[in-house]
Amino acid sequence: MSLPAIRRNNVLVLFGEFVAEHAANGAEPLGLAARFAQKLQISASMWSQIKKGRVISDKLARQIESHCGKAPLWLDAPQAAEPLPDAGEERFVELARQAYRAQNARGKRALRTILLEHANPPEGKSPR
Repeated sequence: MSLPAIRRNNVLVLFGEFVAEHAANGAEPLGLAARFAQKLQISASMWSQIKKGRVISDKLARQIESHCGKAPLWLDAPQAAEPLPDAGEERFVELARQAYRAQNARGKRALRTILLEHANPPEGKSPR
């Protein structure tokens, strides 16, 4: 896995932990992305770009680690945890499950083909 992919995965892990911690305290999920951006001292727009695949520079990586209480270079090493799914991902999985169950064998193969095409983007293109 490339360094940008490792950093993105790790920052998503940190965001998942942030969301889980705030949800456990009864916080509404709406606005947590902006609050996480504030914690990192970046704009909500920058956080949105990072989630979509913007490369995290060395300087920003150290800033994220500092604001999240992680050791230097923590973001650069693969961590054991995977990012927690967000509400949008959960809705997508449920919708995909409903669509899959409503199809015959041909429809199921077609859905699988579409997902495989999007799971493996052409070289140089990042998945959105």
